Amino acid sequence: MLSFRSALLTRLLCAFCFTSLAFHSQSALALEESFFGGAATRHTEPARPPAPVPPVAEPETPPPATNPREGLVLEIADDFAKFSTIDLTVKPNDVWDRMRRGFAMPDLGTDLVTERQLYFLNRPAYLKRVFERGRLYLFHIVEELEKRGMPTELALLPMVESAYNPTAVSPAGAVGLWQFIPSTGRNFQLGQNWWMDERRDIVASTTAALDYLQTIYEMHGDWHLALASYNWGEGAVARAIAKNQSAGLPTDYSSLSMPNETRQYVPKLQALKNIVMQPHLFGLQLPPVANQPYFGTVTAPADIDLEVAAQLAETPLEEIIALNPSYSRKRAAKDQQLVIPLEKLKVFQRNVAKHDKPFIRWQLYTLGRGETVETAASRFGVTAAAIRQANNIGPRSRLTPGRSLVIPSGEPPGEIELPPEPPPSREPAALGHGLRPVPLGMSAQTVSREKATGKNSKAESPKDKRGNAKESNRPATKEKASAKAPAKEHKPAAPAKKGK
Repeated sequence: MLSFRSALLTRLLCAFCFTSLAFHSQSALALEESFFGGAATRHTEPARPPAPVPPVAEPETPPPATNPREGLVLEIADDFAKFSTIDLTVKPNDVWDRMRRGFAMPDLGTDLVTERQLYFLNRPAYLKRVFERGRLYLFHIVEELEKRGMPTELALLPMVESAYNPTAVSPAGAVGLWQFIPSTGRNFQLGQNWWMDERRDIVASTTAALDYLQTIYEMHGDWHLALASYNWGEGAVARAIAKNQSAGLPTDYSSLSMPNETRQYVPKLQALKNIVMQPHLFGLQLPPVANQPYFGTVTAPADIDLEVAAQLAETPLEEIIALNPSYSRKRAAKDQQLVIPLEKLKVFQRNVAKHDKPFIRWQLYTLGRGETVETAASRFGVTAAAIRQANNIGPRSRLTPGRSLVIPSGEPPGEIELPPEPPPSREPAALGHGLRPVPLGMSAQTVSREKATGKNSKAESPKDKRGNAKESNRPATKEKASAKAPAKEHKPAAPAKKGK
Protein backbone atom coordinates (compact mmCIF):
# COMPACT_ATOMS: atom_id res chain seq x y z
CA MET A 1 0.00 0.00 0.00
CA LEU A 2 2.80 2.28 0.90
CA SER A 3 4.60 1.48 -2.28
CA PHE A 4 1.48 2.31 -4.28
CA ARG A 5 1.18 5.71 -2.61
CA SER A 6 4.87 6.41 -3.13
CA ALA A 7 4.62 5.58 -6.82
CA LEU A 8 1.57 7.85 -7.23
CA LEU A 9 3.27 10.75 -5.43
CA THR A 10 6.36 10.30 -7.58
CA ARG A 11 4.31 10.49 -10.76
CA LEU A 12 2.48 13.61 -9.62
CA LEU A 13 5.76 15.33 -8.71
CA CYS A 14 7.25 14.53 -12.12
CA ALA A 15 4.21 15.90 -13.91
CA PHE A 16 4.37 19.14 -11.88
CA CYS A 17 8.06 19.59 -12.61
CA PHE A 18 7.54 19.00 -16.31
CA THR A 19 4.71 21.57 -16.48
CA SER A 20 6.70 24.14 -14.52
CA LEU A 21 9.70 23.68 -16.78
CA ALA A 22 7.61 24.24 -19.92
CA PHE A 23 6.04 27.40 -18.43
CA HIS A 24 9.39 28.93 -17.53
CA SER A 25 10.81 28.12 -20.96
CA GLN A 26 7.99 30.01 -22.70
CA SER A 27 8.37 32.97 -20.32
CA ALA A 28 12.09 33.16 -20.98
CA LEU A 29 11.49 33.01 -24.71
CA ALA A 30 8.94 35.84 -24.57
CA LEU A 31 11.30 37.94 -22.45
CA GLU A 32 14.11 37.39 -24.92
CA GLU A 33 11.90 38.40 -27.86
CA SER A 34 10.76 41.57 -26.15
CA PHE A 35 14.30 42.52 -25.17
CA PHE A 36 16.02 41.92 -28.51
CA GLY A 37 13.11 43.06 -30.67
CA GLY A 38 12.94 39.80 -32.66
CA ALA A 39 12.30 36.11 -32.35
CA ALA A 40 14.84 34.26 -30.31
CA THR A 41 16.61 31.34 -31.93
CA ARG A 42 15.12 28.06 -30.87
CA HIS A 43 17.77 25.36 -30.49
CA THR A 44 15.28 22.58 -30.16
CA GLU A 45 14.70 22.54 -33.93
CA PRO A 46 16.65 23.57 -37.02
CA ALA A 47 16.16 27.13 -38.29
CA ARG A 48 13.80 27.54 -41.21
CA PRO A 49 14.45 30.02 -44.07
CA PRO A 50 12.23 33.16 -43.86
CA ALA A 51 9.23 33.32 -46.15
CA PRO A 52 9.67 35.62 -49.16
CA VAL A 53 8.28 39.17 -48.61
CA PRO A 54 6.64 40.93 -51.59
CA PRO A 55 8.41 44.22 -52.58
CA VAL A 56 6.80 47.45 -51.30
CA ALA A 57 7.09 50.71 -53.28
CA GLU A 58 8.63 53.59 -51.32
CA PRO A 59 6.38 56.66 -50.85
CA GLU A 60 7.15 59.76 -52.98
CA THR A 61 7.24 61.99 -49.93
CA PRO A 62 7.92 60.89 -46.39
CA PRO A 63 5.02 61.18 -43.97
CA PRO A 64 5.26 64.00 -41.48
CA ALA A 65 7.20 63.03 -38.40
CA THR A 66 5.69 63.45 -34.98
CA ASN A 67 8.91 65.06 -33.86
CA PRO A 68 9.94 67.88 -36.25
CA ARG A 69 13.59 67.00 -35.76
CA GLU A 70 13.05 63.28 -36.45
CA GLY A 71 14.30 62.16 -39.81
CA LEU A 72 15.50 65.66 -40.78
CA VAL A 73 18.14 65.51 -43.47
CA LEU A 74 19.69 68.64 -45.05
CA GLU A 75 21.27 68.19 -48.43
CA ILE A 76 23.14 70.96 -50.23
CA ALA A 77 23.43 70.53 -53.97
CA ASP A 78 26.52 71.56 -55.85
CA ASP A 79 24.67 74.29 -57.73
CA PHE A 80 23.15 75.82 -54.59
CA ALA A 81 22.96 79.64 -54.89
CA LYS A 82 25.72 81.18 -52.83
CA PHE A 83 25.40 84.58 -51.15
CA SER A 84 27.46 87.09 -53.06
CA THR A 85 30.39 88.77 -51.40
CA ILE A 86 31.70 92.26 -52.08
CA ASP A 87 35.36 92.95 -52.74
CA LEU A 88 35.90 96.50 -51.52
CA THR A 89 39.29 96.68 -53.25
CA VAL A 90 37.65 96.55 -56.69
CA LYS A 91 36.05 99.63 -58.20
CA PRO A 92 32.23 99.32 -58.31
CA ASN A 93 30.79 98.44 -61.70
CA ASP A 94 27.76 100.71 -61.45
CA VAL A 95 25.66 102.67 -58.97
CA TRP A 96 23.87 99.52 -57.78
CA ASP A 97 27.19 97.91 -56.90
CA ARG A 98 28.33 101.12 -55.22
CA MET A 99 25.10 101.29 -53.24
CA ARG A 100 25.45 97.70 -51.97
CA ARG A 101 28.88 98.49 -50.54
CA GLY A 102 27.38 101.19 -48.37
CA PHE A 103 24.50 99.19 -46.89
CA ALA A 104 24.90 99.77 -43.16
CA MET A 105 21.48 99.70 -41.51
CA PRO A 106 20.60 96.71 -39.30
CA ASP A 107 18.48 94.21 -41.21
CA LEU A 108 14.88 93.76 -40.16
CA GLY A 109 13.62 90.18 -40.44
CA THR A 110 9.87 90.14 -39.85
CA ASP A 111 6.82 88.71 -41.58
CA LEU A 112 5.98 92.19 -42.85
CA VAL A 113 9.30 92.30 -44.72
CA THR A 114 8.47 89.00 -46.41
CA GLU A 115 4.99 90.24 -47.25
CA ARG A 116 6.26 93.47 -48.81
CA GLN A 117 8.99 91.59 -50.66
CA LEU A 118 6.43 89.26 -52.21
CA TYR A 119 4.31 92.25 -53.12
CA PHE A 120 7.14 93.85 -55.07
CA LEU A 121 8.31 90.61 -56.68
CA ASN A 122 4.79 89.93 -57.95
CA ARG A 123 4.96 93.25 -59.83
CA PRO A 124 8.18 93.05 -61.89
CA ALA A 125 6.91 95.53 -64.50
CA TYR A 126 6.29 98.09 -61.78
CA LEU A 127 9.74 97.54 -60.26
CA LYS A 128 11.35 97.95 -63.67
CA ARG A 129 9.45 101.16 -64.35
CA VAL A 130 10.31 102.73 -61.00
CA PHE A 131 13.98 101.74 -61.12
CA GLU A 132 14.18 103.12 -64.64
CA ARG A 133 12.70 106.39 -63.44
CA GLY A 134 15.17 106.56 -60.56
CA ARG A 135 18.27 106.16 -62.72
CA LEU A 136 18.26 109.94 -63.34
CA TYR A 137 18.72 110.67 -59.63
CA LEU A 138 20.46 107.67 -58.07
CA PHE A 139 24.07 108.70 -58.62
CA HIS A 140 23.51 112.12 -57.06
CA ILE A 141 21.68 110.68 -54.02
CA VAL A 142 24.23 107.89 -53.40
CA GLU A 143 27.12 110.32 -53.69
CA GLU A 144 25.52 112.74 -51.23
CA LEU A 145 24.92 109.89 -48.76
CA GLU A 146 28.55 108.78 -49.01
CA LYS A 147 29.79 112.31 -48.39
CA ARG A 148 27.88 112.32 -45.10
CA GLY A 149 28.75 108.75 -44.11
CA MET A 150 25.08 107.74 -44.13
CA PRO A 151 23.73 104.27 -45.05
CA THR A 152 23.33 104.09 -48.81
CA GLU A 153 20.11 102.06 -48.64
CA LEU A 154 18.50 105.43 -47.90
CA ALA A 155 18.84 106.06 -51.65
CA LEU A 156 15.89 103.64 -51.98
CA LEU A 157 13.70 105.73 -49.67
CA PRO A 158 12.30 107.90 -52.51
CA MET A 159 10.91 104.71 -53.99
CA VAL A 160 8.92 104.14 -50.82
CA GLU A 161 7.93 107.80 -50.61
CA SER A 162 7.17 108.75 -54.22
CA ALA A 163 8.13 105.87 -56.53
CA TYR A 164 10.98 108.15 -57.72
CA ASN A 165 8.41 110.58 -59.11
CA PRO A 166 9.56 114.15 -58.39
CA THR A 167 6.14 115.58 -59.29
CA ALA A 168 4.25 113.26 -56.92
CA VAL A 169 1.94 114.88 -54.39
CA SER A 170 0.07 113.11 -51.61
CA PRO A 171 -3.54 113.89 -50.65
CA ALA A 172 -2.15 115.65 -47.56
CA GLY A 173 0.07 117.95 -49.64
CA ALA A 174 3.45 116.21 -49.29
CA VAL A 175 5.42 116.88 -52.47
CA GLY A 176 8.45 115.68 -54.41
CA LEU A 177 10.87 112.76 -54.33
CA TRP A 178 11.17 113.01 -50.56
CA GLN A 179 7.55 114.04 -49.88
CA PHE A 180 7.99 117.20 -47.81
CA ILE A 181 4.92 118.86 -46.33
CA PRO A 182 4.88 122.67 -46.68
CA SER A 183 5.92 123.50 -43.10
CA THR A 184 8.82 121.03 -42.99
CA GLY A 185 9.96 122.25 -46.40
CA ARG A 186 10.10 125.83 -45.11
CA ASN A 187 11.98 124.67 -42.01
CA PHE A 188 14.68 123.34 -44.34
CA GLN A 189 14.77 126.43 -46.59
CA LEU A 190 12.82 124.95 -49.49
CA GLY A 191 11.23 127.95 -51.22
CA GLN A 192 7.57 127.71 -52.26
CA ASN A 193 5.78 130.32 -54.37
CA TRP A 194 3.60 130.64 -57.46
CA TRP A 195 6.52 130.17 -59.83
CA MET A 196 8.40 127.33 -58.21
CA ASP A 197 8.40 124.77 -55.39
CA GLU A 198 11.83 123.62 -54.25
CA ARG A 199 10.32 120.59 -52.54
CA ARG A 200 10.36 119.17 -56.06
CA ASP A 201 13.91 120.32 -56.80
CA ILE A 202 16.19 117.30 -57.15
CA VAL A 203 19.29 118.89 -55.61
CA ALA A 204 17.68 121.11 -52.97
CA SER A 205 15.16 118.53 -51.72
CA THR A 206 17.83 115.83 -51.44
CA THR A 207 20.00 118.13 -49.34
CA ALA A 208 17.03 118.97 -47.10
CA ALA A 209 15.96 115.32 -46.75
CA LEU A 210 19.44 114.16 -45.71
CA ASP A 211 19.71 117.05 -43.25
CA TYR A 212 16.39 116.01 -41.74
CA LEU A 213 17.31 112.32 -41.57
CA GLN A 214 20.60 113.13 -39.87
CA THR A 215 18.78 115.28 -37.32
CA ILE A 216 16.26 112.63 -36.31
CA TYR A 217 18.92 109.90 -36.30
CA GLU A 218 20.96 111.90 -33.82
CA MET A 219 17.78 112.30 -31.78
CA HIS A 220 17.11 108.54 -31.51
CA GLY A 221 20.47 106.91 -32.28
CA ASP A 222 18.60 104.27 -34.30
CA TRP A 223 17.93 104.29 -38.05
CA HIS A 224 14.66 102.37 -37.79
CA LEU A 225 13.32 104.90 -35.30
CA ALA A 226 14.66 107.73 -37.46
CA LEU A 227 12.71 106.38 -40.45
CA ALA A 228 9.59 106.02 -38.32
CA SER A 229 10.02 109.67 -37.34
CA TYR A 230 10.43 110.69 -40.98
CA ASN A 231 7.09 109.07 -41.77
CA TRP A 232 5.12 109.66 -38.56
CA GLY A 233 6.84 112.65 -37.00
CA GLU A 234 9.62 112.78 -34.41
CA GLY A 235 7.23 113.98 -31.71
CA ALA A 236 4.88 111.04 -32.21
CA VAL A 237 7.76 108.54 -32.07
CA ALA A 238 9.14 110.20 -28.93
CA ARG A 239 5.74 109.84 -27.24
CA ALA A 240 5.49 106.18 -28.25
CA ILE A 241 8.97 105.54 -26.79
CA ALA A 242 8.06 107.29 -23.54
CA LYS A 243 4.87 105.21 -23.29
CA ASN A 244 6.79 101.94 -23.61
CA GLN A 245 9.44 103.10 -21.16
CA SER A 246 6.82 103.87 -18.52
CA ALA A 247 5.29 100.41 -19.03
CA GLY A 248 8.68 98.68 -18.83
CA LEU A 249 8.47 97.53 -22.46
CA PRO A 250 11.19 97.52 -25.16
CA THR A 251 11.54 100.72 -27.16
CA ASP A 252 12.81 99.39 -30.48
CA TYR A 253 10.93 99.96 -33.74
CA SER A 254 9.14 96.59 -33.72
CA SER A 255 7.93 97.05 -30.12
CA LEU A 256 6.31 100.47 -30.48
CA SER A 257 2.63 101.05 -31.08
CA MET A 258 2.24 103.04 -34.31
CA PRO A 259 -0.09 103.57 -37.28
CA ASN A 260 -0.23 100.85 -39.91
CA GLU A 261 1.48 103.03 -42.54
CA THR A 262 4.46 103.59 -40.23
CA ARG A 263 4.45 99.92 -39.20
CA GLN A 264 4.99 98.94 -42.85
CA TYR A 265 7.36 101.79 -43.68
CA VAL A 266 10.68 100.21 -42.68
CA PRO A 267 9.66 96.73 -43.96
CA LYS A 268 9.10 98.27 -47.41
CA LEU A 269 12.60 99.73 -47.43
CA GLN A 270 14.07 96.44 -46.13
CA ALA A 271 12.25 94.49 -48.86
CA LEU A 272 13.67 96.77 -51.55
CA LYS A 273 17.12 96.47 -50.00
CA ASN A 274 16.89 92.67 -50.14
CA ILE A 275 15.88 92.78 -53.80
CA VAL A 276 18.64 95.21 -54.78
CA MET A 277 21.22 93.25 -52.79
CA GLN A 278 20.75 90.06 -54.84
CA PRO A 279 18.31 90.59 -57.70
CA HIS A 280 19.47 87.42 -59.46
CA LEU A 281 18.00 85.31 -56.66
CA PHE A 282 14.58 86.68 -57.60
CA GLY A 283 15.05 86.49 -61.36
CA LEU A 284 15.29 90.27 -61.74
CA GLN A 285 17.69 92.40 -63.74
CA LEU A 286 18.17 95.97 -62.59
CA PRO A 287 18.49 98.65 -65.28
CA PRO A 288 22.10 99.75 -65.78
CA VAL A 289 23.02 102.97 -63.97
CA ALA A 290 26.53 104.19 -64.73
CA ASN A 291 28.74 105.12 -61.78
CA GLN A 292 29.08 108.69 -62.99
CA PRO A 293 27.00 111.88 -62.75
CA TYR A 294 23.89 111.89 -64.89
CA PHE A 295 23.27 115.64 -64.84
CA GLY A 296 24.97 118.97 -64.29
CA THR A 297 23.74 122.49 -63.58
CA VAL A 298 24.04 125.67 -65.62
CA THR A 299 22.91 129.24 -64.95
CA ALA A 300 19.91 130.37 -66.97
CA PRO A 301 21.05 133.13 -69.39
CA ALA A 302 17.63 134.85 -69.14
CA ASP A 303 14.07 134.04 -68.25
CA ILE A 304 13.67 130.80 -70.19
CA ASP A 305 10.87 128.33 -70.79
CA LEU A 306 11.76 124.68 -70.24
CA GLU A 307 10.45 123.96 -73.73
CA VAL A 308 13.05 126.32 -75.20
CA ALA A 309 15.74 124.89 -72.87
CA ALA A 310 14.93 121.40 -74.15
CA GLN A 311 15.35 122.56 -77.73
CA LEU A 312 18.66 124.23 -76.97
CA ALA A 313 19.91 121.14 -75.10
CA GLU A 314 18.70 118.88 -77.92
CA THR A 315 17.01 116.78 -75.24
CA PRO A 316 13.42 115.49 -75.02
CA LEU A 317 11.16 117.89 -73.17
CA GLU A 318 10.00 115.14 -70.79
CA GLU A 319 13.56 114.60 -69.60
CA ILE A 320 14.19 118.32 -69.04
CA ILE A 321 10.98 118.56 -67.02
CA ALA A 322 11.95 115.45 -65.01
CA LEU A 323 15.28 117.12 -64.14
CA ASN A 324 13.69 120.52 -63.41
CA PRO A 325 10.38 119.63 -61.71
CA SER A 326 10.54 122.56 -59.27
CA TYR A 327 9.52 125.13 -61.89
CA SER A 328 5.75 125.02 -61.53
CA ARG A 329 5.15 127.22 -64.61
CA LYS A 330 7.82 125.41 -66.63
CA ARG A 331 9.97 128.53 -66.64
CA ALA A 332 13.26 129.42 -64.94
CA ALA A 333 14.17 133.00 -64.13
CA LYS A 334 17.44 134.58 -65.13
CA ASP A 335 20.41 133.39 -63.01
CA GLN A 336 18.50 130.42 -61.62
CA GLN A 337 19.96 126.96 -62.03
CA LEU A 338 18.90 124.69 -64.87
CA VAL A 339 19.59 120.96 -64.60
CA ILE A 340 20.75 119.52 -67.92
CA PRO A 341 21.99 116.01 -68.80
CA LEU A 342 25.77 116.12 -68.36
CA GLU A 343 26.45 114.95 -71.90
CA LYS A 344 24.33 117.83 -73.24
CA LEU A 345 25.80 120.70 -71.21
CA LYS A 346 28.23 121.85 -73.89
CA VAL A 347 25.56 121.48 -76.56
CA PHE A 348 23.22 123.70 -74.52
CA GLN A 349 25.86 126.39 -73.97
CA ARG A 350 26.86 126.38 -77.63
CA ASN A 351 23.26 126.73 -78.81
CA VAL A 352 22.51 129.48 -76.26
CA ALA A 353 25.46 131.52 -77.59
CA LYS A 354 23.99 131.62 -81.09
CA HIS A 355 20.31 131.82 -80.14
CA ASP A 356 18.69 134.99 -81.54
CA LYS A 357 15.03 134.38 -80.63
CA PRO A 358 13.10 134.95 -77.38
CA PHE A 359 13.82 132.46 -74.61
CA ILE A 360 10.21 132.70 -73.41
CA ARG A 361 7.03 132.09 -75.34
CA TRP A 362 4.63 133.93 -73.08
CA GLN A 363 4.62 136.43 -70.23
CA LEU A 364 2.10 137.78 -67.76
CA TYR A 365 0.74 141.32 -67.82
CA THR A 366 -1.73 142.94 -65.40
CA LEU A 367 -4.13 145.43 -66.89
CA GLY A 368 -4.13 148.92 -65.42
CA ARG A 369 -6.96 151.46 -65.31
CA GLY A 370 -8.45 152.13 -68.70
CA GLU A 371 -6.45 149.39 -70.43
CA THR A 372 -8.01 146.85 -72.76
CA VAL A 373 -6.91 143.81 -74.71
CA GLU A 374 -6.22 146.08 -77.67
CA THR A 375 -3.93 148.41 -75.69
CA ALA A 376 -2.08 145.43 -74.25
CA ALA A 377 -1.68 143.99 -77.75
CA SER A 378 -0.27 147.26 -79.00
CA ARG A 379 2.10 147.48 -76.06
CA PHE A 380 3.66 144.07 -76.76
CA GLY A 381 3.42 144.04 -80.55
CA VAL A 382 1.01 141.13 -80.86
CA THR A 383 -2.52 140.88 -82.16
CA ALA A 384 -5.55 141.25 -79.89
CA ALA A 385 -6.87 137.98 -81.35
CA ALA A 386 -3.75 136.16 -80.15
CA ILE A 387 -4.23 137.48 -76.61
CA ARG A 388 -7.94 136.62 -76.61
CA GLN A 389 -7.24 133.08 -77.81
CA ALA A 390 -4.43 132.53 -75.29
CA ASN A 391 -6.68 133.68 -72.43
CA ASN A 392 -9.99 132.26 -73.70
CA ILE A 393 -11.58 135.72 -73.75
CA GLY A 394 -14.69 136.33 -75.86
CA PRO A 395 -15.02 139.40 -78.10
CA ARG A 396 -17.68 140.93 -75.80
CA SER A 397 -15.99 140.15 -72.49
CA ARG A 398 -15.36 143.17 -70.28
CA LEU A 399 -12.05 143.18 -68.43
CA THR A 400 -11.47 145.02 -65.17
CA PRO A 401 -8.24 146.57 -63.90
CA GLY A 402 -6.04 144.06 -62.15
CA ARG A 403 -6.86 141.23 -64.56
CA SER A 404 -3.73 139.23 -65.45
CA LEU A 405 -3.29 138.19 -69.06
CA VAL A 406 -0.97 135.75 -70.77
CA ILE A 407 0.83 137.62 -73.54
CA PRO A 408 2.27 135.43 -76.32
CA SER A 409 5.72 136.44 -77.50
CA GLY A 410 4.80 137.73 -80.94
CA GLU A 411 4.25 134.26 -82.41
CA PRO A 412 1.09 133.08 -84.18
CA PRO A 413 -1.57 131.83 -81.72
CA GLY A 414 -1.35 128.27 -83.03
CA GLU A 415 2.27 128.02 -81.92
CA ILE A 416 1.62 128.82 -78.26
CA GLU A 417 2.14 125.37 -76.76
CA LEU A 418 2.88 124.43 -73.21
CA PRO A 419 3.49 120.81 -72.15
CA PRO A 420 0.21 118.83 -72.18
CA GLU A 421 -1.17 117.16 -69.10
CA PRO A 422 -0.26 113.46 -68.78
CA PRO A 423 -2.85 110.68 -68.43
CA PRO A 424 -3.83 109.71 -64.87
CA SER A 425 -1.21 107.73 -62.99
CA ARG A 426 -1.76 103.98 -62.64
CA GLU A 427 1.01 103.28 -60.18
CA PRO A 428 0.08 100.91 -57.33
CA ALA A 429 -1.22 102.80 -54.32
CA ALA A 430 0.31 100.33 -51.86
CA LEU A 431 3.59 102.19 -51.62
CA GLY A 432 2.19 104.38 -48.95
CA HIS A 433 0.54 107.64 -49.86
CA GLY A 434 -1.99 107.16 -52.67
CA LEU A 435 0.21 109.27 -54.92
CA ARG A 436 -1.00 111.24 -57.91
CA PRO A 437 1.22 113.11 -60.38
CA VAL A 438 1.22 116.87 -60.73
CA PRO A 439 0.56 117.80 -64.40
CA LEU A 440 3.76 118.23 -66.35
CA GLY A 441 2.33 121.44 -67.77
CA MET A 442 -0.79 123.54 -67.88
CA SER A 443 -2.60 125.59 -70.48
CA ALA A 444 -2.11 129.31 -70.88
CA GLN A 445 -5.74 129.78 -69.83
CA THR A 446 -5.07 128.01 -66.54
CA VAL A 447 -1.97 130.14 -65.92
CA SER A 448 -3.94 133.31 -66.50
CA ARG A 449 -6.90 132.24 -64.37
CA GLU A 450 -4.76 131.15 -61.41
CA LYS A 451 -2.68 134.32 -61.46
CA ALA A 452 -5.77 136.51 -61.71
CA THR A 453 -7.62 134.83 -58.83
CA GLY A 454 -4.57 134.18 -56.67
CA LYS A 455 -5.57 130.50 -56.43
CA ASN A 456 -3.73 127.40 -57.42
CA SER A 457 -5.68 124.54 -58.97
CA LYS A 458 -3.31 122.18 -57.15
CA ALA A 459 -3.73 123.87 -53.77
CA GLU A 460 -2.27 121.95 -50.92
CA SER A 461 -4.46 120.16 -48.42
CA PRO A 462 -4.98 121.93 -45.09
CA LYS A 463 -3.78 118.78 -43.35
CA ASP A 464 -0.15 117.86 -43.34
CA LYS A 465 1.35 114.52 -44.23
CA ARG A 466 1.12 113.11 -40.74
CA GLY A 467 -2.09 114.76 -39.58
CA ASN A 468 -0.30 117.33 -37.43
CA ALA A 469 -0.84 121.10 -37.42
CA LYS A 470 -2.81 122.33 -40.41
CA GLU A 471 -1.21 124.44 -43.08
CA SER A 472 -3.04 127.63 -44.02
CA ASN A 473 -3.43 128.38 -47.71
CA ARG A 474 -4.20 132.04 -47.05
CA PRO A 475 -1.56 134.50 -48.19
CA ALA A 476 0.25 136.60 -45.62
CA THR A 477 -1.00 140.11 -44.81
CA LYS A 478 1.89 141.74 -46.65
CA GLU A 479 1.16 139.67 -49.72
CA LYS A 480 -2.46 140.86 -49.68
CA ALA A 481 -1.37 144.45 -49.45
CA SER A 482 1.04 144.11 -52.34
CA ALA A 483 -1.62 142.45 -54.47
CA LYS A 484 -3.82 145.54 -54.28
CA ALA A 485 -1.30 147.62 -56.22
CA PRO A 486 -1.18 146.03 -59.69
CA ALA A 487 2.14 146.13 -61.45
CA LYS A 488 2.42 146.78 -65.15
CA GLU A 489 4.61 143.84 -65.97
CA HIS A 490 5.49 140.63 -64.15
CA LYS A 491 8.58 138.54 -64.38
CA PRO A 492 9.41 135.41 -62.40
CA ALA A 493 10.59 136.27 -58.93
CA ALA A 494 13.96 134.64 -58.49
CA PRO A 495 14.17 132.80 -55.15
CA ALA A 496 17.42 131.86 -53.53
CA LYS A 497 19.79 130.31 -56.03
CA LYS A 498 20.15 126.57 -55.95
CA GLY A 499 23.36 124.70 -55.91
CA LYS A 500 24.82 121.38 -54.98
